[in-house]
Amino acid sequence: MRHVLFRLEKDRYALPLASIREVVVAPETWTRVPRSPKAMKGVMNLRGRVVPVVDLRVLLEVSGLAVPEGQGRVVLLDRGRRELGLLISDVDGIESLEKVGPPAPKASMAVKGLARLGAMPVTVLDPDALDATVARAFTTK
Repeated sequence: MRHVLFRLEKDRYALPLASIREVVVAPETWTRVPRSPKAMKGVMNLRGRVVPVVDLRVLLEVSGLAVPEGQGRVVLLDRGRRELGLLISDVDGIESLEKVGPPAPKASMAVKGLARLGAMPVTVLDPDALDATVARAFTTK
């Protein structure tokens, strides 16, 4: 199965290619959303559409530095009629990941499993579980 590989700082992650609509450059500034969860970066205008963007590092509770303002990429998940953007550090490309092992015992619900690309470990994410995690963040503030 083909996956889009991307980074959150130095850690590598992957999402199934079929679940991604497009990848765009992150805007210089964000429109903040009042009383939104900590993971919510803000909303962006993408060709006349308002797209909510979540900082994936915060959503997955990964320690490290935030993506600097005006840098990074936004992965747009294909969620049917609504859109969801994930703020990431950078995209590495598209690769086939055949063997996805089980996730670590204390991994986030959004983690589908672990794979290897050469000597490089890759955390494979589940787009449906990511969507549910975002929804849960908005309902359990």
